[in-house]
Amino acid sequence: MTLGLSVLDQSPIRQGGTAADAVRETLELAQLCDRLGYHRYWLAEHHSSEALAGSTPEVLITRVAGLTDRMKIGSGGVMLPHYSAFKVAENFRMLETLFPGRIDLGIGRAPGSDQRTMRVLADGKPNWSDASNYPVQVRDLVAWLHDALPDNHGARGVTAQPVGGTAPDVWLLGSSDDSAALAAHYGLPFCFAHFINPDGGEGVTRAYRTHFRPSALCPEPKPMMAMGVMCAETDEEADLVSKSRELWAMRLRTRTEPGPFPPVEEALEAEKDPKVKGFMAAMRRRGVRGSPKTVRAGIEDHAKRYGVDEIMLVTICFDFAKRKRSYELIAEAFGLGA
Repeated sequence: MTLGLSVLDQSPIRQGGTAADAVRETLELAQLCDRLGYHRYWLAEHHSSEALAGSTPEVLITRVAGLTDRMKIGSGGVMLPHYSAFKVAENFRMLETLFPGRIDLGIGRAPGSDQRTMRVLADGKPNWSDASNYPVQVRDLVAWLHDALPDNHGARGVTAQPVGGTAPDVWLLGSSDDSAALAAHYGLPFCFAHFINPDGGEGVTRAYRTHFRPSALCPEPKPMMAMGVMCAETDEEADLVSKSRELWAMRLRTRTEPGPFPPVEEALEAEKDPKVKGFMAAMRRRGVRGSPKTVRAGIEDHAKRYGVDEIMLVTICFDFAKRKRSYELIAEAFGLGA
């Protein structure tokens, strides 16, 4: 079976650059990946971040879909507890109408922000204090997307326009077993975020398959995983280029705000501290890096361990040209354009 490769873009902001630069790079990278033969291109949601510019995937999807021809374009994901399920359904029904058959709606329940920003997004509503509301939101969102609210639903007769013959594919996203269990219960596709949590994903994905309940939308389990990848001409170059993201990831876990992505030179200086070097090395478990041969072997190994036929790649580095080159080398290694 041919392994499908897709892209998750968090619109990273590099030190010395701007959020506007990051958005322009997202648009350029999406067009490149469309030409290279990648299957999907998902846009992430983060709020009030100095490092990640993608705050509104539903807006950015419109532009990316308009600039590309072949890829499926989607959210990776919309953080549903911030919003009305009905309004999200309206947004994505409109996107599906504009780009029929090309829209994915990936949803998650993480805040995508710090606690203070989360409270501002909630605008006084206690959305995040009651996790039990999320499954209800997922259920209602899917129903509104398909104009299929049950007769006994309190909002029966309220329609998410524009109604049409097709609807976006809904994916549940997560880095633990909770979202996988919910996806299995509702009979929906599931994507595990290995680039966030490299521990236990294989078991979570197996459990998703075991407990999957077939639905009209998805008759059999449809798992995917997302992992960090950095590909360069040699293993040594890939190792060097990866250090920017490793240092940033370390700062994310030791600071309130890690700031934008630092240059390699700053990472090399920081790595002189043995504790920092050890932490950065631990970040490598979240993905693979190396030459095309090394990266292909690593991606195929993860696909085998997770039992998936599609993997979503997250590539972040300080140099945008090297980021683009990484996707080019991977496309060549897998023969995506053949």
